Amino acid sequence: MGLLVLVAITFSAVLITYVVVMAYFSSKILNGWKANRDAVFDEMKVARENSPKPSKEKTPVSAGADKDQGEKEDEPYMIAGFFHPYCNAGGGGERVLWTAIRDIQESYPGVISIVYTGDTDANKEQILEKVRSRFSIELDPSRVGFRFLQKRIWVEGAKWPRFTLIGQSFGSLILGWEALRLVVPDIWIDTMGYAFTYPAARLFGGCQVAAYVHYPTISSDMIGRVASRESSHNNSDHVAKSPIFTHLKLIYYKIFALVYSVVGSFAHIVMVNSSWTKGHIDSLWGIKSAVVYPPCDTEAFKDSPLRGRERIIVSVAQFRPEKGHGLQLEAIAQLLKDHPEYRQARKGETPNAKGVQLVMVGSARNAGDEARIQELKDKSIELGISDNVTFVINAPFSDLQAWLARSKIGIHAMLDEHFGIGVVEYMAAGLIPVAHNSAGPKMDIVRPYNNEPTGYLATTPKEFADAMEKVLSADDSTLVEMQRRARDSVQERFSEKVFGEQWRKNMHEVLQRERVTIFGHKMIDPPDDFQVTDSAGKHRME
Repeated sequence: MGLLVLVAITFSAVLITYVVVMAYFSSKILNGWKANRDAVFDEMKVARENSPKPSKEKTPVSAGADKDQGEKEDEPYMIAGFFHPYCNAGGGGERVLWTAIRDIQESYPGVISIVYTGDTDANKEQILEKVRSRFSIELDPSRVGFRFLQKRIWVEGAKWPRFTLIGQSFGSLILGWEALRLVVPDIWIDTMGYAFTYPAARLFGGCQVAAYVHYPTISSDMIGRVASRESSHNNSDHVAKSPIFTHLKLIYYKIFALVYSVVGSFAHIVMVNSSWTKGHIDSLWGIKSAVVYPPCDTEAFKDSPLRGRERIIVSVAQFRPEKGHGLQLEAIAQLLKDHPEYRQARKGETPNAKGVQLVMVGSARNAGDEARIQELKDKSIELGISDNVTFVINAPFSDLQAWLARSKIGIHAMLDEHFGIGVVEYMAAGLIPVAHNSAGPKMDIVRPYNNEPTGYLATTPKEFADAMEKVLSADDSTLVEMQRRARDSVQERFSEKVFGEQWRKNMHEVLQRERVTIFGHKMIDPPDDFQVTDSAGKHRME
């Protein structure tokens, strides 16, 4: 009973403080909002005037319409603000961002997309060029702009070595406030999971709020691991070993989960990337979210040959602490311990035809990631497997394609990976996935196809090693059949086309919802003559 009273008092204090603080800052958020919005439209107008005009068919003029209506270019009238502070990271979350913007550009030419990002070391042209090279996505620069955030340090993990959840959430308030001061959009679209920005965007920015949630900031699984005193990247050894610290952390987590459920309820539309994420978000936020599997460029990998693969085990993941790279190294060490004949020959020795190579492909976002890469290199030396490990950092998309076309196995070792775009890419490219037996890979991806297996799931280094050995020792015909099943499975469920259809369906609901903002005018309904392009490229009148 005492705990419930403490939770209620703490929650009330946090909520009151939040409202008071945001009320104080609301005048600053709204100060100059019209001038900032006009600046966006002016910027895009200049970009359109300076860019080559694409040829396009004239739109048929409906009866009673102005005679020039069918020929005029659709003028932008709405701003969709994408809150994505790490838009230049080059990971799966960024593919969601850029594919979503491309789909909006194709279907809603009257919408300008503004990306709020903290990547101040790159300009618009450099970011869009990376989008082209990494994801093969072409965007119209006259329909997308950037607002660069100077306070991203407030959401960096290094800023909050203790109380990371509440610290980064508080930091997102500061970053969201900075974004709203730069420009207030009509639609606030969070594609990174910063739920604490929703109340400010909705209450003080007057925005429709749409969320694409990759994973819950807190989940019952996280709370369960603390309760069971299990060590993990978010539950350090000294906490796990102490009954007192464990009890205090449980109270902290439960209070945070309560506040998280409140701020999440401010979203109008919520999309999630997997069945696992949906279960947690629906439970925490008390909603019914829509599962929209993230876009996977399955078409880019479908022509990779299935036969003639090298004995390469490839890992594709950002070098973040939760991605399980250490477990991958331990699994390779176990594999080489069980099968020393798989060791690579040393320099000057005759190459070993049975030698196995782990190739870790991933992006490094900052100095913290670079330090983590060095730690992994040091660990490979300590485990005595450095000759069997290669690191490929910040590779362009063409290099990623080449590695996937050569490799036989794709390894993914993150615990409770919310979805696992990398696993889908493995399967689309004809690799056999060996993924962690949890969350997205278990529930949505590495599933039987036509009642036959498409890959392997594992938890411990030994289980990973045994699964990889099954693939390495399989005969060609058995392997090719599994490769085909894996490829067909993901082609049907996880393509960019499927994502686009579901994204447009959910965003169209937001675009069509009639709202009156605190500024006193309707934002959302398009003009009567505005046209939406469907997935087949045909125009229809709204």
